[in-house]
Amino acid sequence: NLSLDSIPMGLPMSDPTAWATAMNNLGMAPMGMTGQPLLPDFDPALGMMTGIPPINPMMPGLGIVPPPIPPDMPAVKEIIHCKSCTLFPPNPHLPPPATRERPPGCKTVFVGGLPENGTEQIIMEVFEQCGEVIAIRKSKKNFCHIRFAEEFMVDKALYLSGYRIRLGSSTDKKDTGRLHVDFAQARDDLYEWECKQRMLAREERHRRRLEEERFRPPSPPPVVHYSDHECSVVAEKLKDDAKFLEAIQTLLTWIERGEVNRRTANNFYSMIQSANSHVRRLVNEKAAHEKEMEEAKEKFKLALSGILVQFEQIVAVYHSASKQKAWDHFTKAQRKNISVWCKQAEEIRNIHNDELMGIRREEEMEMSDEEIEDPPEMQETEESVLVSQVEALKEENDSLRWQLDAYRNEVELLKQEQGKASRDEDTTKEQQMKLLQQALQGMQKHLLKVQDEYKKREAELEKVKEDKLKLETLLETLKEQESSSSRVCACSQEKECPVEKTLSNSPVKSEREVLLVGIISTFLHVHPFGASIEYICSYLQRLDSKICTAEVEVLMTRLQNTFRQELSGVGASLEKRWKFCGFDGLKMT
Repeated sequence: NLSLDSIPMGLPMSDPTAWATAMNNLGMAPMGMTGQPLLPDFDPALGMMTGIPPINPMMPGLGIVPPPIPPDMPAVKEIIHCKSCTLFPPNPHLPPPATRERPPGCKTVFVGGLPENGTEQIIMEVFEQCGEVIAIRKSKKNFCHIRFAEEFMVDKALYLSGYRIRLGSSTDKKDTGRLHVDFAQARDDLYEWECKQRMLAREERHRRRLEEERFRPPSPPPVVHYSDHECSVVAEKLKDDAKFLEAIQTLLTWIERGEVNRRTANNFYSMIQSANSHVRRLVNEKAAHEKEMEEAKEKFKLALSGILVQFEQIVAVYHSASKQKAWDHFTKAQRKNISVWCKQAEEIRNIHNDELMGIRREEEMEMSDEEIEDPPEMQETEESVLVSQVEALKEENDSLRWQLDAYRNEVELLKQEQGKASRDEDTTKEQQMKLLQQALQGMQKHLLKVQDEYKKREAELEKVKEDKLKLETLLETLKEQESSSSRVCACSQEKECPVEKTLSNSPVKSEREVLLVGIISTFLHVHPFGASIEYICSYLQRLDSKICTAEVEVLMTRLQNTFRQELSGVGASLEKRWKFCGFDGLKMT
């Protein structure tokens, strides 16, 4: 078991492959410290965080490839002399020894073909020249696993693959062998490699977080708390166009915080009034911009028309040059160039002409939209529509009243400022007063019109209500007539059905009693010597458990021509029996 503290985990930040692998494991595109991609052909689909495991050298289907030659090793292999053994190079004409795919973070190699008499000291003597050896695990079957301190030492060890080893000067078979060095997959190597990847991923996340914090816009400055001093400062800023946006945001925050109360209501009203006066400045500014836009349109239209006139003259020159008088004197190349120039000039002229015609069509459409009168409104008689119109008129009336109050306050402020200002400004203020008075008069006239319309709507509403009441009374009278006609029909039906009343006087009053009479008659016909009332009821209760003895006895006593009760026996054996006498009763009736 290896701990993280005992193994050096430092990895240079300049290693682009390591950074790219770590970022790919997080599911991110490999980016450098400057934001540029580290590896343009890096495939993010091979990352560990996307659900696809990394390439494993033990997975089936992987090809066996020769190891790369380390840069510090000579290209031509030579004899290597050690203290206890000698290494002879393989035949240079043979292909290089094959190896498996390199596992990620590989620091362990497999060494096969060792001599039978080889020891760990001899293995350490041969492979310690490749780098620091951490551990050697030797098997009894002439192979071992060697773990190095760094990954690059594995490449040096792979260089020794194919060498023939001889212990001392002995030629015995047990003292010789051919080395086969290959990559080995070790859990410790994979664990250290994953730790490095996680460390690089943490560094990358930290770097990205720092970049996001650096590019994140700063938070807005806090809004100051309300006070009389701050209120006066904000009121002055509301009158300044450059500081209006900041002041209106402060005012909005104060109102949302609930700073408005009886003591501060006048201050807030004055600030809201200043914001309302800024609306007129914005409208004037918009009108100025619209005027500038119209002037620019006119200039563009004049310039475009001048350009079109010049194009027409140029096209006329081309057409005149194409006539036979001048055309015969030009060469073929000159004629070709003139015809090409003529086509180009005509196309450009047509494009500009279409653009100018489009501008004129837009102007004509705008003029036609202004001249079109609004269609007359349809007279609506429904009560809901009238109510909605009345409510809209009420809201408009209230808004006009509020505007009148605002104008009156402005007039009063202007009157107060008029006494303080100099004589030079009196003329301008008088003009403003006249304009405001005219505006007030116009608003008052509009208000009177709205009030007249409101009264008319109310009268129409009253008419509609009266019509509704009349309709309700008509409905009630119709209902009364229908009820009286139904009563008359009922009386006529009673006159037409006297037979039913006679039938109702019969001893059998319902269909159920008729069924009981039939069943009892059948039962007693089977018993010619009669049966007791209890015996009869027990038979009937099998058919219907709700039948009681008293009901049956009352029914049979009512039908004296159908059933007859007889007494049989003497003394204690006296018994009442019922018999069927319907045949005799039929003759008697």
